[in-house]
Amino acid sequence: MKRYTLYIYILAATILMTGCKPDAKVPEQFAEAGIQANIYPDYTDVTIPPNIAPLNFIVRDSLSTAYVAQLQGGGEELIAAAGKDGKVQMDSLAWRRLLIASKGSNMIVNIYAERNDGWVRFLPFTLNVAEEPIDAFLSYRLIEPGYELYRQLGIYQRNITTFDEVPVYENNREYSNKDNHCINCHNYRMGSTESMLFHVRSNHGGTIIVQDGKAQKIQFKDSTIITSAVYPSWHPTENLVAFSTNKTGQAFHVYHPEKIEVLDEASDLLLYDVEKNEVSHIIRTKVDLETFPCWAPDGCTLYYCSTNPSRFIDPTLPDSMLSRQILASYDSIRYNLMSISFEPKTRSFGEPKMVINAEAEGKSISVPRVSPDGRYILYTKGDYGQFHIWHKSSDLWVKDLQTDSCYALTEANSPDVDSFHSWSSNGRWFVFSSRRMDGNYTHSFIAYFDRQGHAHKPFVLPQEDPEINILRLKSYNVPELSRDAVHISAKELHHCIYETEGELATYKTNPTAIINLQGIDSTTGASKKSPN
Repeated sequence: MKRYTLYIYILAATILMTGCKPDAKVPEQFAEAGIQANIYPDYTDVTIPPNIAPLNFIVRDSLSTAYVAQLQGGGEELIAAAGKDGKVQMDSLAWRRLLIASKGSNMIVNIYAERNDGWVRFLPFTLNVAEEPIDAFLSYRLIEPGYELYRQLGIYQRNITTFDEVPVYENNREYSNKDNHCINCHNYRMGSTESMLFHVRSNHGGTIIVQDGKAQKIQFKDSTIITSAVYPSWHPTENLVAFSTNKTGQAFHVYHPEKIEVLDEASDLLLYDVEKNEVSHIIRTKVDLETFPCWAPDGCTLYYCSTNPSRFIDPTLPDSMLSRQILASYDSIRYNLMSISFEPKTRSFGEPKMVINAEAEGKSISVPRVSPDGRYILYTKGDYGQFHIWHKSSDLWVKDLQTDSCYALTEANSPDVDSFHSWSSNGRWFVFSSRRMDGNYTHSFIAYFDRQGHAHKPFVLPQEDPEINILRLKSYNVPELSRDAVHISAKELHHCIYETEGELATYKTNPTAIINLQGIDSTTGASKKSPN
């Protein structure tokens, strides 16, 4: 029996009938309202995939008691009705026929509202239906948007061509000192769930790696490794994973719209060989902070973010003082985008290179993701730091590696937080997290990325009941697209997490690693290569 996520509903919203729906037909007589309807979520004039679930919405109009929506395109028509609550919920089969007929062209949407003096028609709007589909599955963590106990937290997968949502893994629904644990950083290799991983923190901790339908727990421990493995990136062709290892802390503002700061006191880059269960360093430095590794699709370049905070901290002071120094300078720490070459056959690395000097602009970069064709790097840029999920200055940018130009995706960005992102496997779509709907909760937004390298107006992940966007008191965290569904069951993952201690990864010296323990900035070329 499938388990589904519990929704929190206001009692009155679930049992109170405010009126019956009108017949699903276009009124014969109506007046022109002369304005556009106020609909929630905002789906007006967006570009959508030809395989997306129905874009159900709510019409908000205090003067009206009933509504009819008429959608037309490619010779097909869909008519849906709503009562006083304004919820327009469309028939899935009729929607699918309309999508197919409108592929590569437009749908025209007319909304009619019944008022005391008769029906009115609002100004129409357009839904642009792209030729290219989006990957069918989206995984995300549902989490309360702040520092909470490790409870009622899970990774879920949604079929975005329908409304089906299933748990990949849930931790627990009640607080338990013995069993409480966090789960994070779910990641797939090249958009396929055949190779996937996520981390378990606190009780039952370890990195869960799934291949060939089997799960195993791995422990990354060595005197040279700062903490466990953290932010991952699967190599596209070799059975390798690049990780950062981060000593992370949180700080809480007493009065500040951004609430939380997440900062690294130390971080390095690791390479993990899945088949051999061996881990080694890619970069290990005394002062530099390296994080968010990301492979290029050809597997020959590893991108990452790095900063050297030496002008804010004194590396000669004891480590116990380091967190205070970092915290005191939290809004001055800025990360650049770096790259390092990689030879898959010999598994050797080159020298770090600057890709974008964001610090020179007074900005900071995080979460680089390379497009499947290798041409664009999609990244987040904000005023400071590397954990931009709370930073309202955070926007989506791209670097065109063909023209060497960098520019903001203005059409996709908002005045609020726009952060973590994931490409569809054809490079025509990306999904990202945004707090634009209410300023507190992240929701998953989908945007079309055209062949000229520009984003189109994004739209929020459609829901069968559009009011869920208000009533579901969870953030959609780390949206990751995949072509296929996760096949391993939540029961099998539960057994791996609860019943196994985890295998310790063997530490191996990497002779091509960048090792610099003298506090010299490795990004200047003054670093040295040495055995670990």
